[in-house]
Amino acid sequence: MPSMPPMPPTPPVDRLSSLLERFRVRAHLFHAGPLCGTTHFAAQQGRGFLHVLRRGEMVVTHAARAGVPRKVVVKEPSLLFYPRPLAHDFHNAPAEGSDFVCATLDFDGGDAHPLARALPALVRLPLHEVEGLEQSLSLLFAETTRVLCGHRLLADRLFEVVLIQLLRWLLDHPQDSGLPPGLLTGLGDPQLARVLVALHELPGAPWTLAQMACEAGLSRSVFAQRFKAVVNATPADYLAVWRLTIAQAELRNGASVKMIAQALGYANASALSRLFAQKLGMSPREWLAARA
Repeated sequence: MPSMPPMPPTPPVDRLSSLLERFRVRAHLFHAGPLCGTTHFAAQQGRGFLHVLRRGEMVVTHAARAGVPRKVVVKEPSLLFYPRPLAHDFHNAPAEGSDFVCATLDFDGGDAHPLARALPALVRLPLHEVEGLEQSLSLLFAETTRVLCGHRLLADRLFEVVLIQLLRWLLDHPQDSGLPPGLLTGLGDPQLARVLVALHELPGAPWTLAQMACEAGLSRSVFAQRFKAVVNATPADYLAVWRLTIAQAELRNGASVKMIAQALGYANASALSRLFAQKLGMSPREWLAARA
């Protein structure tokens, strides 16, 4: 009896594009060059920071009970990524040369941005860990050391490239990144990633547990247990929160509750209002008024 041909390898899935297309992160270069003495970076709502130290050493301090170490000693070229508002101070940063650049990161939706919620308060990563990062940094530093037409705009886009490369590394090294269970650990699991990307791309589809399990290539029971352990939420709860996050973004953009409900697969506006009441304790209009 002839043997069955081997199954073709599962094609890779793009785990970030649909997420970042819907909820953008915009970088803005605000410093390039040496720092003197102590430099304070204040926390601002909806704003993070991405710092690149390409040469030298420094000390970083944080306030007590900030959820991160009070003192961090950086002894090698590193990325320092603050995805949420967190005040921090740099001490004794390199005082010579242009080997230090900083950008603010504006997250669509602020703290409600899925990545801002999923990431730890501080990500510190040596530059040599991230494959291909040096090429991006060479372009970035070249743009910050000379004044050419569009150099600030180009530097902003290059910072966004660096951020995507950092996120790729976190997804590809879930054991080394120290991420808490959540969205990114789920995207780091090849089978669960297929489901999460499908939910991100088609949030209004009539998803059932069986359909999600089929997308992952797992039985319903194995899928449900694995999803809860890795993502720290049931599949149904994750989908509900994802739809809620999209609905909040669309409300901020001026869409009507009825239109949002239809796009997310709800039978009517009342069904979407029930989701808001269940998760937030208020209606969509009350939530929007409270923000205003």
